[in-house]
Amino acid sequence: MNSIKALTFDTGGTILDWHSGISAKLAEIGQARDIKADWAAITNEYRMASLMGMTSGAEDFSPDFNIDYVHRDAIQKVMEANQISAFSDDDFDAVRDAWHELGCWPDVADGTSRMRSKYIAASLTILSVRLIVDTCKPAGVFWDAVISCEMMGVYKPRELAYARAANWLQLEPSQCLMVAAHNLDLAAAAKAGYKTAFVARPMEWGEPGEPDFMKNDHKPDFVADSFDDLADQLGC
Repeated sequence: MNSIKALTFDTGGTILDWHSGISAKLAEIGQARDIKADWAAITNEYRMASLMGMTSGAEDFSPDFNIDYVHRDAIQKVMEANQISAFSDDDFDAVRDAWHELGCWPDVADGTSRMRSKYIAASLTILSVRLIVDTCKPAGVFWDAVISCEMMGVYKPRELAYARAANWLQLEPSQCLMVAAHNLDLAAAAKAGYKTAFVARPMEWGEPGEPDFMKNDHKPDFVADSFDDLADQLGC
């Protein structure tokens, strides 16, 4: 593995604890509107709808298409599907904006700092550039590069997204290690020629665990239970 020059990190679930933050925001709005619901389940439904919206909408990429647009559209549709009508337009905007206030997993800041000491560390994400800045900077997580798919005009898990990111880093795909908590992401990166590292985030989707559509049989080059564990394996 000495050929690895750069680590590219999935960010939405591998870096950010979206489930805790978004379910808390939905529960807060629900309490204010006197609505009782399974907010944890609705959060996961919302996340799945957002992911589907990103992969389908990316076919019609335009400069104003990014995850913020999809997050705003998806939450309104999910509320309608669950027959929750008391949320206002301001509430939908507040849920969209809550993504910019998410916390990082506790091992991320130290772990990325260690790995940056030896490798290029880049966020390779379907999230918007501004969302990465807003969430990572307060947490003390710093990147050598932020490569948002909104910049490239092609969204993961399309192979072109990984190929283009490697090209921007002036590296061969085989010199890049994709780090993610999702085998779906890793399998696509491997097809593009990347090496892969799985980092477990067992609470990413809350108690229910990762949905089946995110899983596959990809065998990563590294398996770690934290960023510190991965840093140890990489000799950082």
